[in-house]
Amino acid sequence: MATIQSKLSRGHKYWYIVESKRINGKPRPVVLAYLGKAEDLLKRLQGLHTHRLKSYSHGAVSSLIEVAARLNIVGILNKHVKSSRDYMAEKPVRNNLTTGITFVLGAIGRVCMPTSKMGWWNWARSTSVEYLLRCNLSKVDSQHFWELMDSFPEDAICLAEQEILARLLDVYQIRTDTLFYDTTNFFTYIDTTNTHCDLAQRGKNKQKRNDLRQVGLAMVVSREDYIPLFHHSYQGNLQDGTVFKELIGKIKDRMVSLGLKQDTHTLVFDRGNNSMKNLSIVRESGFYYVGALTPYHHKEIIERAMQEMTTISINDESIAVYREKSTIWEDERTILVFVSDRLKTGQIRGIYQDLAKIEKSLNLLHQSLTNPKGRRRNREELEKKINTITKGQYLKDILKWKLIETGDRKYYLDYYIDQDQLNSLEDRLGFRIIMTNRHEWTSQEIITAYYGQSKIEHAFRNMKNPYHLALKPQYHWTDQKIKVHYFICVIGYLLSSVIWREARLKAGYTGSLDNLLNTLNGIRLSTMLEKSKKTGKPKATYVLEEMTEAEQRIITALGVENAHNEQPKIKHVGVYN
Repeated sequence: MATIQSKLSRGHKYWYIVESKRINGKPRPVVLAYLGKAEDLLKRLQGLHTHRLKSYSHGAVSSLIEVAARLNIVGILNKHVKSSRDYMAEKPVRNNLTTGITFVLGAIGRVCMPTSKMGWWNWARSTSVEYLLRCNLSKVDSQHFWELMDSFPEDAICLAEQEILARLLDVYQIRTDTLFYDTTNFFTYIDTTNTHCDLAQRGKNKQKRNDLRQVGLAMVVSREDYIPLFHHSYQGNLQDGTVFKELIGKIKDRMVSLGLKQDTHTLVFDRGNNSMKNLSIVRESGFYYVGALTPYHHKEIIERAMQEMTTISINDESIAVYREKSTIWEDERTILVFVSDRLKTGQIRGIYQDLAKIEKSLNLLHQSLTNPKGRRRNREELEKKINTITKGQYLKDILKWKLIETGDRKYYLDYYIDQDQLNSLEDRLGFRIIMTNRHEWTSQEIITAYYGQSKIEHAFRNMKNPYHLALKPQYHWTDQKIKVHYFICVIGYLLSSVIWREARLKAGYTGSLDNLLNTLNGIRLSTMLEKSKKTGKPKATYVLEEMTEAEQRIITALGVENAHNEQPKIKHVGVYN
């Protein structure tokens, strides 16, 4: 039950609404609202004192601004601005905001509620960002973003990112001994006739939108905190292996620029990046690595493994493992084979689903061939069609078919599933093959490192989350703007990764990044506008709304429990510094 209590301060009695709550098992008074002096309270009750209440989303924006300030992202970005427009060349400022603060605001918006740049202000006005920065953002629209994005050259992205990361490693002591590399792509609605964009090309889209042009994104993230340490946007029609080959040197340069030695770091990548040439480049670059091989192309290793599996324990889980040293692509590598029950279940389910689809297609073809009124067929065309229907990694060994000519260019299709082959295949599924030049590592260390590859996949899933962090929507049609847009989004992901790290380390938070952002967005700042007794002008009072114990721990861990009472963490946002 809430009660009204008073507190004596400097000879004046002030009144509060207080409720008793249990904190750490003990009853404690918690202030729900400040009411002021007795005369103020009386005036409110009598309706003689007009007031107005507002509430803003506060927790996420204040936390992200705090990290951006610690990393001096605004100052770093502004150093690399170079406008092609004469009137903005020396001091690119629009609506009294620099390029640096504009990018940070865009990144924070992406983290909290992905929207178009046209819709950015509608989000911002629902948050405390204006109050925290002490600036007017009402004129920040799509034109504002587009113009200041023009002032940031493509070649400045890498340099600015390096400086931000150097600051990050210094301030937060991020662990970088194991790094994870992977790629993804994002479809766009850029028209086919648009000749101003080379990045957006048709390719195999990971969201199955092969009908649209897409842009690729490669990233390297840290092992423990998913911190992005490298990113690169590229043409959407390039294969993973081709991109990897081109980026190895750039990843090495990034590590050198950050003072990280290749001989103390291990790069983990998936099998889609493998080739003799790529692994040769990795070796020549001085990297230790953990990669994967395709079991289908290395059946002899699987056959040996099936005869000599041993059991090891990883995180209290028993795993069947086979280990050997083999020469693959002219280099000696430690090979590890282990069984993943989850993978096996998924592979078997996928095979049976594919077989069901193929059988349906073959049955339709069979019916058309046996139709007395059907047209005569060309055998070569029929065989080509059947091969197209039955294509698949394992399916040619399982599904058997025969095309029987019945006369006068008429055919009969006979097909069946080879059950012995299917049973044999099921026994060989679920195997993963890992290779590494970390010969001294234990099997547990190698498998743990490889499993960490899921961390970057997790990062990509976050960046495709429509509620937080998403790269979409994006309405840019030139290479420069697309690259800058991706850079802004990566900055947003970096900021959110840091606050997630801090929440886990300092507040014991165990939830996902998505849930953390939901929690922070729900921490609100209330303001009450009242007319001053002396001047009659509105006077604002700011106070955090009531929080749970968990919310209080998080916001304290992030160092923003008093952000609403402090001076702006990012100063001089309208000054080129």
